[in-house]
Amino acid sequence: MAAADPNRVLRLMPIVVGILAGSLLLINRFLTPNLTDAQARSDALGVILSALLVLTGLIWQRIQPRSPDSVVLNGTEGFELAPDLPDTIQTELAWASHLLLTNTVTRSLIVWYDSKMLLRRGVLGPGPLTTPGTIVQRVLQTQKPIYLVNLQIYPGKIEFDYLPDNTQGVICQPLGNRGVLILGANAPRSYTRQDENWISGIADKLENTLEAAGTVLSNE
Repeated sequence: MAAADPNRVLRLMPIVVGILAGSLLLINRFLTPNLTDAQARSDALGVILSALLVLTGLIWQRIQPRSPDSVVLNGTEGFELAPDLPDTIQTELAWASHLLLTNTVTRSLIVWYDSKMLLRRGVLGPGPLTTPGTIVQRVLQTQKPIYLVNLQIYPGKIEFDYLPDNTQGVICQPLGNRGVLILGANAPRSYTRQDENWISGIADKLENTLEAAGTVLSNE
């Protein structure tokens, strides 16, 4: 179970103070029989400041604290591409992997296509992917993604020995029926629905590029 956010009360303070101040200004306005111009200007300024406090508090509520279950993945940062890939494929793989590593919780990723590993990037595992396991094979056959929300308690984690050994969550996203995009996160249950949609969209783009270059890849 995730620990409670120790800054939760602090995040709520601007909202509470803003609402309280706005309410007091409203009460004071109703209880003042003769309102001077200076008082009207002060009230307007007070309402604006109260609204800004509430807005600040709402923004703070959207800032998510670092997951207490996150870990530092074992391994070293790296970027490996299969040799002799066409320049267009290298550029596409570099672009897609950069987006996934910077815009999602992904910390390690692999692209497997036509029975070969085209790329691995991020925190590298102890070795490359040589033979897909049961889970990856199922993704290739069904062409449907599989999300393992907590890899460490899943019996099939042994087949992901090419990822860092303390990888917490894994998404296997199909690239048609010829490949799969494998992504590892450093915290369990960390991929959101938005992340999954983002990954699916990038995978579709990669699939189109790789399929168009399929003849070139298969001859290498």
